[in-house]
Amino acid sequence: MNAPVRDHSAAAQIIGLPIEGMTCASCVGRVEKALKAVPGVESATVNLATERADVMASGPVDRQALVRSIEEAGYSVPSAATELAIDGMTCASCVGSVERALRAVPGVVSATVNLATERASIHGNADAALLIKAVEATGYSARAVDRSGARDEEVAERKEAETISLKRDVTLAALLTLPVFILEMGSHTIPGMHDLVMRTIGMQWNWYIQFALATLVLFVPGIRFYEKGFPALLRGAPDMNSLVAVGTMAAYLYSLVATFAPAFLPAGTVNVYFEAAAVIVTLILLGRFLEARAKGRTSEAIKRLVGLQAKTARVRRDGRAQEVEVTEVAFGDIIEVRPGERVPVDGEVVDGESYVDESMITGEPIPVAKSAGAEVVGGTVNQTGAFAFRATAVGAATMLAQIIRLVEDAQGSKLPIQAMVDKVTMWFVPAVMAVAVATFLVWLFFGPSPALTFALVNAVAVLIIACPCAMGLATPTSIMVGTGRGAEMGVLFRKGEALQLLREAKVVALDKTGTLTEGRPALTDLELVDGFDRTTVLAKIAAVEAKSEHPIARAIVEAAEAEGLGLPAVAGFESVTGFGVKAEVDGSRIEVGADRYMTELGLDVGAFAGTATKLADEGKSPLYAAIDGKLAAIIAVSDPIKDTTQEAIAALHELGLKVAMITGDNRRTAHAIARRLGIDEVVAEVLPEGKVDAVRRLKQQHGRLAFVGDGINDAPALAEADVGIAIGTGTDVAIEAADVVLMSGSLKGVPNAIALSKATIRNIRQNLFWAFAYNTALIPVAAGVLYPAFGILLSPVLAAGAMALSSIFVLANALRLRRFKAPIAAEPMTRAQAAGVRLAPAA
Repeated sequence: MNAPVRDHSAAAQIIGLPIEGMTCASCVGRVEKALKAVPGVESATVNLATERADVMASGPVDRQALVRSIEEAGYSVPSAATELAIDGMTCASCVGSVERALRAVPGVVSATVNLATERASIHGNADAALLIKAVEATGYSARAVDRSGARDEEVAERKEAETISLKRDVTLAALLTLPVFILEMGSHTIPGMHDLVMRTIGMQWNWYIQFALATLVLFVPGIRFYEKGFPALLRGAPDMNSLVAVGTMAAYLYSLVATFAPAFLPAGTVNVYFEAAAVIVTLILLGRFLEARAKGRTSEAIKRLVGLQAKTARVRRDGRAQEVEVTEVAFGDIIEVRPGERVPVDGEVVDGESYVDESMITGEPIPVAKSAGAEVVGGTVNQTGAFAFRATAVGAATMLAQIIRLVEDAQGSKLPIQAMVDKVTMWFVPAVMAVAVATFLVWLFFGPSPALTFALVNAVAVLIIACPCAMGLATPTSIMVGTGRGAEMGVLFRKGEALQLLREAKVVALDKTGTLTEGRPALTDLELVDGFDRTTVLAKIAAVEAKSEHPIARAIVEAAEAEGLGLPAVAGFESVTGFGVKAEVDGSRIEVGADRYMTELGLDVGAFAGTATKLADEGKSPLYAAIDGKLAAIIAVSDPIKDTTQEAIAALHELGLKVAMITGDNRRTAHAIARRLGIDEVVAEVLPEGKVDAVRRLKQQHGRLAFVGDGINDAPALAEADVGIAIGTGTDVAIEAADVVLMSGSLKGVPNAIALSKATIRNIRQNLFWAFAYNTALIPVAAGVLYPAFGILLSPVLAAGAMALSSIFVLANALRLRRFKAPIAAEPMTRAQAAGVRLAPAA
């Protein structure tokens, strides 16, 4: 993986660029010469081994000029990924504005912005400072994201401060708005209230009081709408703040004229709407506050994962233990862990003994014994003992940091289903403003008296009710909660798109070895002739097989060792090519091999005919053992099927999916396993490239396909499938090629992942339906289409309440995914499996 592009030009004026295509020292010379020719470059150093150029600039240098010079020299600069945290976005239109600004920066290949995570992901070779400047030009603020997780606590504190600020502003706005609301609406709804106001303060002072309080509401807690809304409108990129700003300011200014210069208004139209402006601002602030709290709950999975990270570590330096920030721990440091402390980073125990609670990784509640040579994982909890370990992975390289990064990447991605939303929201706010203007003009020229009042009220109602918050939140909030719930279940979506594609899968293709099976041969059957003792026979057979290098022999030896059998001495070992092995053990002649070997020895294996048939039906190849010229036992060694496999396949069938098995094993064994497990289709005796062909054929035959594998030879098929699912205990190559990683070695994670995918997409569609149906139905009502027939108009106050409720509904619906229950409970990983889990970030 190429090193990320870093730009330190603001400080040391050094720009780092990765370079592809160099093969020798002359390539280095050509690239250096090309870079030095760029105006402003003082020096350039190119490293062939790291494939990287470090350019020192004497002044500001155009990064794209550097990239062009490298490309003109015949080499390439790979696209790098930059992630920015964006502050200030409130709706889908904000997202569109930021995306357009980022895509316009030279060197940007693609840019996606997520409203729920408030992050932008940019691919290309653009300078980070230019990207941040482009975002700021749209009225929002941006900063580079620290992917090591070091700033997660700072971000959480900032979010908490924002929520507290919103709560304070909502409270202030409500306290100021309440008297305005009572003075205005009370006069219309409470008997005697109007007369009381007229007798005490009079209508004019009533309006003065409303003016004073409404002004405070709009320009103290509500000032955020105007600070962002009007500049966005002037830039030609209006957003939700623009709608609120224009709508409330129109009502406020009209009321201002009615209060202080009524002569400028037509007769019969003098009225005030201070209460509408104040209540709208208060309700939208309340919606923002509730939205912020709900959005906080959507990322609780990340918060829980981050909470597992230790903050400090006791590191041995200069002959003594020093407590340092965990971010300062370096590879190879010796770290001390005391009872009850969290292990700060991944490593290998060098001294001491203890038990460590690894349930956060394995799901096993029983603490694991640790002594010298054992691996420990950052975030796990030490129990009663003390030990020291050598750091083998720190910062972003630890398993926990990688898990957090995978979940964040998936949460920040956009699904194909959002393409429609993006197209709509790009034109939505300008279209709403056009509808509001049209509404105003229609009511002004064709409405009943007082026409100006009707025109203003209905135009404001259109502006307020049409805020596209719900549309912007519909997809990303569901993705955040869905992927977070998946992480809690041990299902990691490396790419958010897999959430949608997995739901559309029609067939699940499974590799056999390591996926359906344990992945290593084991002794599964040992049946004896009467008169022979199992312990004695197994010990003698294992003693002979211990001299063989064959995997089957290794399985027999491991079975004997597992039963605690001592292996007797062996003499005269001989391998009989094509037949088996023989040797002398404790004075007995032992021969082990296939049926043809027994026939060669003149022994009849007919006594085991029934057993041999049963083993063949199960896809096992039997071996026989003879002791001192007498048939003693029939043995079967095979790769045992995982205990969870059958239940997982049954669950896939219940989800309406076809199940296929693709394997390099012989056809007879594959079909026997398929019959036993209820697999629908078998593709056997295929090489790795044959697996890719099989995946293509199954896709053409059935539709979308998910492939599940764990080995290096599965990587091409995982990449070819619509969705590649890697067993987390498999190889790094397989995990790198996959879209989804199952942290457990259990196949049960596959139906659980598919069921979660279906639930998440269903949730997104519900959100989108609500968001679009809400706007489609209520914008015409706000414009007054029901008035001619039914005399119904929508108050701007009710429009503000409905708008706030739409966002809260979408968020509440997304949060239901936190209660998603897996179709079948996934088994926790074994300790041995957990030790093998290695994750890699999505490309």
